[in-house]
Amino acid sequence: MCPNAMCANMSPGRRITAIHLIGRARMWFPVKLLGGALIVLAVAGSAGAQVGYDRPGSDYLSFSVHPGDPTVCAARCERDGHCRAWSFAYPLTKNVSATCWLKKQVTPRVQDNCCVSGVRGAGVIEPRRGPLEYSIDRHGGDYRNFDTSTDPAGTPCKSACEAEHRCRAWTYVRPGYIGASARCYLKSKIPGPRRKPCCISGVVR
Repeated sequence: MCPNAMCANMSPGRRITAIHLIGRARMWFPVKLLGGALIVLAVAGSAGAQVGYDRPGSDYLSFSVHPGDPTVCAARCERDGHCRAWSFAYPLTKNVSATCWLKKQVTPRVQDNCCVSGVRGAGVIEPRRGPLEYSIDRHGGDYRNFDTSTDPAGTPCKSACEAEHRCRAWTYVRPGYIGASARCYLKSKIPGPRRKPCCISGVVR
């Protein structure tokens, strides 16, 4: 049904349009990523699941997510009739291991780089910021790697690659996936992209 506040002064024809738009606010679309990989993302409004947000409160269940993938948390909420929203924390942010919290109410989201959160019925929406490749690993072609400072966009790793003429691509691995520290891999060639929630990658030259 159309919300009262939205429909109070609408004609029947405009009410149909409003309901149609509300119904389209959360839809599933196939998206082709780099290298031809095909995944499904939710295109949603403000209630959508987003990287970089937490939804504190109303937890009734939490568990470790051993693959470290926020889509596991979203899928668990979908299967649980009590779940209305969820939050996923990357490893070594709020817990040593990646953790999922299921929530009995849809609590307000707050910006926090620790987490990914969403409501039931919305998939995970990765940030799209130009050349940065979120949840992408470019495996192989490494000529050196090193521990680096934690950064939600992998900026120190990107900067190191840009500063070295030999470097053509890079991969930043979040803390907790291969060690307690974030790690940067600089590459002398451009390997193909693979979807992995651990990583942020980019091509420099």
